[in-house]
Amino acid sequence: MRDGAIEVAPGRFRETFGRYFEDFEVGHVYEHRPGRTITDADNVWFTLLTMNTHPAHFDYEFAKKTEFQKPLVCSPFTVALMVGMSVSDVSQKAVANLGWQDIKLTHPLFPGDTLYAESEVVEKRESKSRPEQGIVTVRTTGKNQHGDVCCTFSRSMLIWKRGHGPMES
Repeated sequence: MRDGAIEVAPGRFRETFGRYFEDFEVGHVYEHRPGRTITDADNVWFTLLTMNTHPAHFDYEFAKKTEFQKPLVCSPFTVALMVGMSVSDVSQKAVANLGWQDIKLTHPLFPGDTLYAESEVVEKRESKSRPEQGIVTVRTTGKNQHGDVCCTFSRSMLIWKRGHGPMES
Protein backbone atom coordinates (compact mmCIF):
# COMPACT_ATOMS: atom_id res chain seq x y z
CA MET A 1 0.00 0.00 0.00
CA ARG A 2 1.24 3.46 -0.87
CA ASP A 3 -0.42 6.87 -0.71
CA GLY A 4 -3.88 5.46 0.04
CA ALA A 5 -3.78 2.91 -2.76
CA ILE A 6 -2.82 -0.73 -3.16
CA GLU A 7 -1.32 -2.26 -6.28
CA VAL A 8 -3.78 -4.93 -7.44
CA ALA A 9 -1.83 -5.84 -10.60
CA PRO A 10 1.38 -4.51 -12.13
CA GLY A 11 0.80 -0.80 -12.75
CA ARG A 12 -2.86 -1.00 -11.61
CA PHE A 13 -3.91 0.63 -8.31
CA ARG A 14 -7.06 0.65 -6.19
CA GLU A 15 -7.84 3.50 -3.82
CA THR A 16 -8.29 2.43 -0.20
CA PHE A 17 -9.91 4.09 2.76
CA GLY A 18 -10.16 3.50 6.44
CA ARG A 19 -7.99 1.97 9.09
CA TYR A 20 -7.54 -1.52 10.40
CA PHE A 21 -7.76 -2.15 14.13
CA GLU A 22 -3.94 -2.05 14.40
CA ASP A 23 -3.83 1.46 12.87
CA PHE A 24 -5.78 3.11 15.69
CA GLU A 25 -3.99 4.67 18.65
CA VAL A 26 -5.72 6.15 21.69
CA GLY A 27 -5.30 9.92 21.60
CA HIS A 28 -5.06 10.23 17.83
CA VAL A 29 -7.43 12.77 16.27
CA TYR A 30 -8.72 12.52 12.70
CA GLU A 31 -10.01 15.69 11.04
CA HIS A 32 -12.77 14.71 8.62
CA ARG A 33 -12.66 16.72 5.42
CA PRO A 34 -14.20 18.19 3.46
CA GLY A 35 -16.69 20.10 5.57
CA ARG A 36 -20.32 20.14 4.45
CA THR A 37 -22.52 23.19 3.94
CA ILE A 38 -26.08 22.26 4.85
CA THR A 39 -28.66 23.53 2.39
CA ASP A 40 -32.31 24.21 3.00
CA ALA A 41 -33.18 21.33 0.66
CA ASP A 42 -30.97 18.93 2.67
CA ASN A 43 -32.75 19.90 5.87
CA VAL A 44 -36.29 19.76 4.48
CA TRP A 45 -35.73 16.47 2.65
CA PHE A 46 -34.17 14.77 5.68
CA THR A 47 -36.91 16.10 7.95
CA LEU A 48 -39.71 14.89 5.71
CA LEU A 49 -37.95 11.63 4.76
CA THR A 50 -37.75 10.70 8.44
CA MET A 51 -41.34 11.87 9.08
CA ASN A 52 -40.26 14.52 11.56
CA THR A 53 -43.27 16.80 11.57
CA HIS A 54 -41.91 19.54 13.82
CA PRO A 55 -42.45 22.76 11.86
CA ALA A 56 -39.29 24.39 13.29
CA HIS A 57 -37.38 22.52 10.56
CA PHE A 58 -39.41 23.32 7.43
CA ASP A 59 -42.06 25.98 8.10
CA TYR A 60 -40.39 29.39 7.75
CA GLU A 61 -43.41 31.27 9.13
CA PHE A 62 -43.53 29.07 12.22
CA ALA A 63 -39.75 29.33 12.65
CA LYS A 64 -39.98 33.15 12.64
CA LYS A 65 -41.95 32.85 15.90
CA THR A 66 -39.24 30.82 17.65
CA GLU A 67 -36.24 32.19 19.54
CA PHE A 68 -34.07 31.44 16.47
CA GLN A 69 -36.40 33.21 14.00
CA LYS A 70 -35.37 30.80 11.22
CA PRO A 71 -35.52 27.04 10.61
CA LEU A 72 -33.23 24.76 12.59
CA VAL A 73 -31.33 21.89 11.04
CA CYS A 74 -32.95 18.65 12.17
CA SER A 75 -30.68 17.25 14.91
CA PRO A 76 -30.66 13.62 13.66
CA PHE A 77 -29.40 14.99 10.33
CA THR A 78 -26.49 16.62 12.17
CA VAL A 79 -25.58 13.29 13.79
CA ALA A 80 -25.99 11.36 10.53
CA LEU A 81 -23.85 13.83 8.63
CA MET A 82 -21.07 13.67 11.24
CA VAL A 83 -21.12 9.87 11.11
CA GLY A 84 -20.96 9.97 7.32
CA MET A 85 -18.10 12.46 7.35
CA SER A 86 -16.13 10.14 9.65
CA VAL A 87 -16.54 6.89 7.71
CA SER A 88 -13.44 7.10 5.52
CA ASP A 89 -11.30 7.81 8.60
CA VAL A 90 -12.72 5.58 11.33
CA SER A 91 -15.26 3.03 10.10
CA GLN A 92 -14.53 2.20 6.46
CA LYS A 93 -13.16 -1.15 7.65
CA ALA A 94 -15.81 -1.73 10.31
CA VAL A 95 -17.79 -4.92 10.65
CA ALA A 96 -20.55 -3.06 12.47
CA ASN A 97 -21.40 -0.04 14.54
CA LEU A 98 -21.93 -1.20 18.11
CA GLY A 99 -23.57 1.93 19.44
CA TRP A 100 -23.63 5.64 19.99
CA GLN A 101 -23.45 7.11 23.48
CA ASP A 102 -23.73 10.51 25.07
CA ILE A 103 -25.07 12.47 22.08
CA LYS A 104 -25.09 16.17 22.96
CA LEU A 105 -26.44 18.97 20.77
CA THR A 106 -24.79 22.07 22.18
CA HIS A 107 -25.31 24.77 19.54
CA PRO A 108 -27.95 25.13 16.83
CA LEU A 109 -27.20 24.63 13.15
CA PHE A 110 -29.11 26.44 10.44
CA PRO A 111 -29.37 25.96 6.68
CA GLY A 112 -26.34 27.72 5.21
CA ASP A 113 -24.02 26.67 8.05
CA THR A 114 -20.99 24.53 7.24
CA LEU A 115 -20.33 21.57 9.49
CA TYR A 116 -16.83 20.22 10.19
CA ALA A 117 -16.12 17.11 12.24
CA GLU A 118 -13.23 15.35 13.91
CA SER A 119 -12.88 12.15 15.91
CA GLU A 120 -10.52 11.28 18.74
CA VAL A 121 -9.74 7.65 19.52
CA VAL A 122 -10.65 7.23 23.20
CA GLU A 123 -10.53 3.44 23.61
CA LYS A 124 -9.27 0.39 21.77
CA ARG A 125 -9.44 -3.26 22.80
CA GLU A 126 -9.29 -6.74 21.35
CA SER A 127 -12.62 -8.47 20.81
CA LYS A 128 -13.07 -11.29 23.34
CA SER A 129 -15.20 -13.39 21.00
CA ARG A 130 -13.80 -12.44 17.57
CA PRO A 131 -10.02 -12.79 17.33
CA GLU A 132 -9.91 -11.28 13.82
CA GLN A 133 -11.54 -8.05 15.03
CA GLY A 134 -11.23 -5.39 17.69
CA ILE A 135 -13.40 -2.67 19.23
CA VAL A 136 -12.56 0.99 18.75
CA THR A 137 -14.40 3.88 20.43
CA VAL A 138 -14.11 7.43 19.15
CA ARG A 139 -15.42 10.76 20.43
CA THR A 140 -16.68 12.81 17.48
CA THR A 141 -17.08 16.58 17.63
CA GLY A 142 -18.92 18.72 15.10
CA LYS A 143 -18.30 22.44 14.75
CA ASN A 144 -19.82 25.10 12.55
CA GLN A 145 -17.86 27.49 10.36
CA HIS A 146 -17.32 29.81 13.35
CA GLY A 147 -15.79 27.06 15.49
CA ASP A 148 -18.85 26.66 17.74
CA VAL A 149 -19.23 23.07 18.96
CA CYS A 150 -22.65 21.96 17.74
CA CYS A 151 -22.69 18.25 18.51
CA THR A 152 -20.61 15.58 20.25
CA PHE A 153 -21.05 11.85 20.64
CA SER A 154 -19.12 8.65 21.26
CA ARG A 155 -19.33 5.76 18.83
CA SER A 156 -18.05 2.20 19.23
CA MET A 157 -17.28 0.03 16.22
CA LEU A 158 -16.13 -3.51 15.58
CA ILE A 159 -13.12 -3.19 13.22
CA TRP A 160 -11.34 -5.81 11.13
CA LYS A 161 -7.71 -6.58 11.87
CA ARG A 162 -5.18 -6.38 9.06
CA GLY A 163 -5.23 -9.46 6.83
CA HIS A 164 -8.89 -10.21 7.53
CA GLY A 165 -12.27 -9.11 6.20
CA PRO A 166 -13.86 -8.47 2.83
CA MET A 167 -11.61 -5.53 1.89
CA GLU A 168 -8.65 -7.88 1.50
CA SER A 169 -9.86 -9.02 -1.93
